[in-house]
Amino acid sequence: MTQIVIDAKSVEGSVRQIKDVIGGTIEEQWGEYTLTTNSKLAKGTIRFITFDWGVSLLEYDITFFEDICLVMDASEYNPIHFTYCLEGSIGHRFEYQSEDDIKTLEQFQSVIITSKDGGYNYGYFPKNVKLAVNVIQIKRKLFLKKRLNNVEELNRKLYEVFLDTDHDNSFSFFGAYDLKLADKISRLRKLKTKGIIRMIHIEGLVYEILSMHILQHDKAVKNKKPTTSLLRSELRIIRKLARNIIKNPSKEYTLDTLALESGLSQAKLQEGFKTLYKRTVTEYIRHIRLEAARDYIRTTEMNISQIVYTIGFSSRSYFSKIFKNKYGISPSEFQNNTLQIG
Repeated sequence: MTQIVIDAKSVEGSVRQIKDVIGGTIEEQWGEYTLTTNSKLAKGTIRFITFDWGVSLLEYDITFFEDICLVMDASEYNPIHFTYCLEGSIGHRFEYQSEDDIKTLEQFQSVIITSKDGGYNYGYFPKNVKLAVNVIQIKRKLFLKKRLNNVEELNRKLYEVFLDTDHDNSFSFFGAYDLKLADKISRLRKLKTKGIIRMIHIEGLVYEILSMHILQHDKAVKNKKPTTSLLRSELRIIRKLARNIIKNPSKEYTLDTLALESGLSQAKLQEGFKTLYKRTVTEYIRHIRLEAARDYIRTTEMNISQIVYTIGFSSRSYFSKIFKNKYGISPSEFQNNTLQIG
């Protein structure tokens, strides 16, 4: 196992210390830095951005070829870490814990971690595993001053973590599987805008992702944490099905065909869609088709009948009814409004 000791005073310094071990080059554009490496130890990128409101974004898109342990000294730089694992899995422990106490952050799972002043965080990155990890780091004093005016609205435990500006205590919270976070982080990674517009987009999405982390913790503390009997592999299958429905909304989907395609029972399909998307399978399909219809009305010259056929409905009257129920306006009225705006 290769150890990388991180004792820098910023996320930029931390990435540069990683670079000193795994190699590569760092390039900057509009305040967005990217470490790119292709060495015997690693291949991929680590990017980071620091905002003026006490928050930094750190994203790993990398494969290590040896087991890596990041030993992070909290004496000089000790933010709150809001971490989400989009691909792969990573481990964590505090210095007072043994290696038998390493907790694993699984794919589609989030964690909130901070160490006490002078303590150490140990991060474990497995070899030969494609990692896509999103980390939002908060410097408490600056964040409280700039953004978190209503910190008292947080639940008591997280409230205490934010106000622990002297870093007297360690804290960790491993959250449930959360596909909404995955979708939001995937959107962040796929941004194609450039320059100042890109930075504004990134900053807005980072704030949304941070809010979702906090809300997930709040629900867990209030016993609103969603429970499911499904395995992580089964949740991945359901997410893949959902993506296929987005790509092909006109296809004729039934519970029978989806169960056959996925190898999951109808009961598991329903449980999975309700857990991940808060909708039954039928409700999810209808939602995606209506969203696709709205996009077609905005971006094409197809008439309503053509759109109805394109998204997989057979009845125009039924489509018009559910479209108006969802959006508060008929498809024809929406189309006329779109044409007037254009």
